[in-house]
Amino acid sequence: MSKMPKKILLIIFLTCFCALAKAQTADAVYDQYLDYNLDRLHGDMAVALKLGESILPNAGKLPAKAQISFYNSMAKLYEDSQPDRAIIYYEMVTAAEPNYYVAHRALGYLYVAKADKATGDLYKAVVLKALPNLEKAQACDPSAETLALIKSMYTNLHDDAGLKSLTSRLAALSKNCLDILSE
Repeated sequence: MSKMPKKILLIIFLTCFCALAKAQTADAVYDQYLDYNLDRLHGDMAVALKLGESILPNAGKLPAKAQISFYNSMAKLYEDSQPDRAIIYYEMVTAAEPNYYVAHRALGYLYVAKADKATGDLYKAVVLKALPNLEKAQACDPSAETLALIKSMYTNLHDDAGLKSLTSRLAALSKNCLDILSE
């Protein structure tokens, strides 16, 4: 056999081997993801969090819809203990699924909690992050409490134009609402 066919066979073999190795790695990450979901389902949040954190570096190997669901569930796990990390993952979820208002509500209220501790320009910056998220949540799942909070933030910002146009923005935002993530 000449050198050229041997090289071609070697290249084909290595390509197949690399593809197989990548598939196994993706399968292993997905298997971990399934275990993670079982831990959450059984209420073992500490174990789920630890396993979730081990998945994070390889989360990109999960199918796209599973990634969104994974980031959403990690954000929920981080909400009480590490709100800044929760914000990171909810931001990823809302970027990938902009109509998923449940993540918008959580994100909006996390920003409100940060705003409650802030003053001056930092307060304004955080409120401006909270408002679009709270508005999407309000448009999709109206709540007197959320509406009052939105109005008070516009009032605190002295943003009469934002307050006056709120009803029309909510109507537009209510057109596409997603309340469950699918895989």
